[in-house]
Amino acid sequence: MPNVVGENLQLAQDKLQKLGSYVLDQQDAAGLDRIQVVDANWQVCSQKPAPGKTVSADTVVVLASVKLTEDCP
Repeated sequence: MPNVVGENLQLAQDKLQKLGSYVLDQQDAAGLDRIQVVDANWQVCSQKPAPGKTVSADTVVVLASVKLTEDCP
């Protein structure tokens, strides 16, 4: 699992999909339950599984993000 924390959400998703991971879930890291409509306007604050873990391509990857103008909690 590559480290995508700090990356643009859209670019992080693209990177994971190129590696064969298509099971992606998104969450609002601020806890406001917002939907990431335009993924390019968000930055990744955390990810599960953690960077460096070996996982199968069908593992659900959860990316928690905030808007580009916000700080990660």
